[in-house]
Amino acid sequence: MTRPPLYVRRPFLAGLIRQLPLLVVLVTVAVALAVVTVGHWRQGLVMIGVVLVAAALLRLLLPVRRVGFLAVRSRLTDVVVMATAGVLLTVLVLMIPYSAP
Repeated sequence: MTRPPLYVRRPFLAGLIRQLPLLVVLVTVAVALAVVTVGHWRQGLVMIGVVLVAAALLRLLLPVRRVGFLAVRSRLTDVVVMATAGVLLTVLVLMIPYSAP
């Protein structure tokens, strides 16, 4: 006798596991926004840029059934948009000259 798949036995857990990549990205962005809130805006924005690039890599490497809501459009479009936004944000933040208070 074979066991039914996880999405039949425990649909909530299966859905949570499927959304794990998005959850990791959102939690990391929340931490980065907390870093910005406490006054380290440069580090927080660089973290967000790196997380966007990591999300693009997750979208590129994970199969569709595992990527969850990181899949919005076609794989190529998602990867290009997230990677471009992450790289541009990081480069722009690092180009701003540092000024001591």
